[in-house]
Amino acid sequence: MNPKHIALISSELGISSRQAENTMNLLSEGSTVPFISRYRKEVTGSLDEVQIGRIEDLQKRYKEVDERREFIIKTITEQEKMTPELQEKLEATWVLAELEDIYLPYKPKRKTRATVAIEKGLEPLAKMLFDQQDGDTTAAETFINELVATSEEALKGARDIIAEWINENAECRDKLRKLFTHTGKLTSKVVEGKEEEGNKYKDYFEFAEDLKEMPSHRVLAILRAESEGILFSSIAPVEEDAMGIVNKQFVTGKGTAAEQVGKAATDAYKRLLRPSLENEFRAGAKEKADGEAIDVFAENLRQLLLAAPLGPKAVIAIDPGYRTGCKVVALDNQGNMLDHDVIFPLEKNYKRDDAEALLKKWADRYDTAAIAVGNGTAGRETEEFVKKIDFGKKINVFMVNESGASVYSASEVAREEFPDQDVTVRGAVSIGRRLIDPLAELVKIDPKSIGVGQYQHDVNQSNLKQSLDRVVVSCVNNVGVNLNTASKHLLAYISGLGPSLAENIVKYRKENGAFSNRMQLKKVHRLGEKAFEQCAGFLRIENGDNPLDNSAVHPERYAIVEEMASKQHCSIQELMGKDDLRKKINPKDYINEEVGLLTLEDILKELAKPSRDPRDEISIFEYAEGIHKIEDVKPGMVLPGVVTNITAFGAFVDIGVKQDGLVHISHLSNKFISNPNEAVKLNQKVQVTVLEVDAMRKRISLSMKDSNEKGGGQQQSSGPRKEQQRKDKPARKEEPLNDFQAKLAALKNKFN
Repeated sequence: MNPKHIALISSELGISSRQAENTMNLLSEGSTVPFISRYRKEVTGSLDEVQIGRIEDLQKRYKEVDERREFIIKTITEQEKMTPELQEKLEATWVLAELEDIYLPYKPKRKTRATVAIEKGLEPLAKMLFDQQDGDTTAAETFINELVATSEEALKGARDIIAEWINENAECRDKLRKLFTHTGKLTSKVVEGKEEEGNKYKDYFEFAEDLKEMPSHRVLAILRAESEGILFSSIAPVEEDAMGIVNKQFVTGKGTAAEQVGKAATDAYKRLLRPSLENEFRAGAKEKADGEAIDVFAENLRQLLLAAPLGPKAVIAIDPGYRTGCKVVALDNQGNMLDHDVIFPLEKNYKRDDAEALLKKWADRYDTAAIAVGNGTAGRETEEFVKKIDFGKKINVFMVNESGASVYSASEVAREEFPDQDVTVRGAVSIGRRLIDPLAELVKIDPKSIGVGQYQHDVNQSNLKQSLDRVVVSCVNNVGVNLNTASKHLLAYISGLGPSLAENIVKYRKENGAFSNRMQLKKVHRLGEKAFEQCAGFLRIENGDNPLDNSAVHPERYAIVEEMASKQHCSIQELMGKDDLRKKINPKDYINEEVGLLTLEDILKELAKPSRDPRDEISIFEYAEGIHKIEDVKPGMVLPGVVTNITAFGAFVDIGVKQDGLVHISHLSNKFISNPNEAVKLNQKVQVTVLEVDAMRKRISLSMKDSNEKGGGQQQSSGPRKEQQRKDKPARKEEPLNDFQAKLAALKNKFN
């Protein structure tokens, strides 16, 4: 473990050296982020998953710097140019850009104008001019030879050499880098003749903004337009300011030699320094914009994966359609397909009656608790048809976001699950399963196909995948999975498992029946002690040998719970079921060398609510009546809607037409911006006011501000907002998205 890495990480993250070192040790031993966060709080000082992930990333970054530094030192040493001062400079920096600046003069070069001039013997002349003594230019005549025809050619070659020296000067590059940082602007112009083709980018046809102030979506939009050949862009500070820095450092005289150095300085900036730094800042801006876009995508994905589940109940799922009909499937409470068919509820003939009869028959035969309707084409019409059916019992109808269902239905996973069914049946199954358990179903789909990000195809794909994979792992382990019913795709995301061990677990279940206790995991092929340690606490067994197996209490701490129960003269089951028994327990009595107060408090919380699902309770939502297509939407209407996507510039809301409306960040309610407890969330039910409708361009502009925030009178609603909460349990209060909402607040301030 490198002590310098520990010091750097603790300083950057504002944590103690002990926290950084202990966490780095756990990661190096193969512990996963969810396991460390949940079961090693004493060791890390209660660091959360985000902090542990940052430690992992920073450790990787500093290792890369070390490897690059080692290569540079080796290269310069082999050139026999290493000095104690140079070695000290190289050892002192932990920024790759600074490291490369120091290395630049020693970096093996391809043929340049400067190297050509040096080959012609002009380096001594360059040194003479660089000293800027009067009369040095006359010496150029003495460098005329068979390779240099005139004194002017000699001076030009000398200037090329000086320009390269200026370009390689680390101090000058550092000063210019600071100028680019503080005053650099990103400007863009339309490529001549591309105005019509690039109309959607017209806001950037003549554009300039301070780079440090630009939000990620603008940077990515300009870069995308540039890659499509619509725009050309540049990043630079005011040229006079940049040249002032270069001239002040290198043009120190007033004679003819100083004039030559001044010309070389201008050439150095325009030909070498500016393009180099522009590329660096372009890459940096792209990286920063990527990071912000990926953060938004990751947070959206987290909310989508943790959407409220219906739970294990029998469902009928409908994938709506007009001409080809609606694909309908019946699923049991575990999502297994029981039946499938095609109905035509939207035709004005006997087929409509047949559709109603089939749904009634299935609802009775399969004891259906709910019906899921995909929100794609014909979704609203199909939903209305189903809601009018009298099933003789209460069957709730839910609109389900079907983004990515077609991707799943054509995937290898779907073909493996339903080899004898076509893609339409598989798609309907996916819609139904998303209602039963969104997390279990969505893990089968590439997150990029779910449609909750911005510019996902423009950002660094490796970083995007890493971030989204982390979110999926975090969500799956946060919720926990049923060891006896979870698919191999869901099990693969459990801490310490992966695809191979997940498949082995499913195979063991098929050959030996259901697991009755967690210790049986050790019988699974290739699942060793380390994997068991990492995964056991996140796997649940209902009605098993030990009630603790259906909780988040780790098997390594079962002995403590047994001791607690013994001292209360009761069973573990009784301890978990009776508050008065648990209240008698003083956790401090059980602290030892391995277990601290944090872990003991977690254990007692888990005993009080074993296997509690952290997700919200599902609620029924209804769109406004009579609003089916964009032509039905008029400015001034107040409509119920569902948040379908959150971006850096606002939120998209589904109001029941085929096109989602945009609530620009400037039209988010103040409560969503200023109050972290009221953060706007994916799948949130909201009320919006229609500001503008552009049917031709399929754009709807919405506002979430209430009448007081707008300063106007109360708007009249065009349709009722019907949202019915489940009666058996009140909805849990959603956790605030402080970090994400802070970013939205910062972006809103920029617009203001």
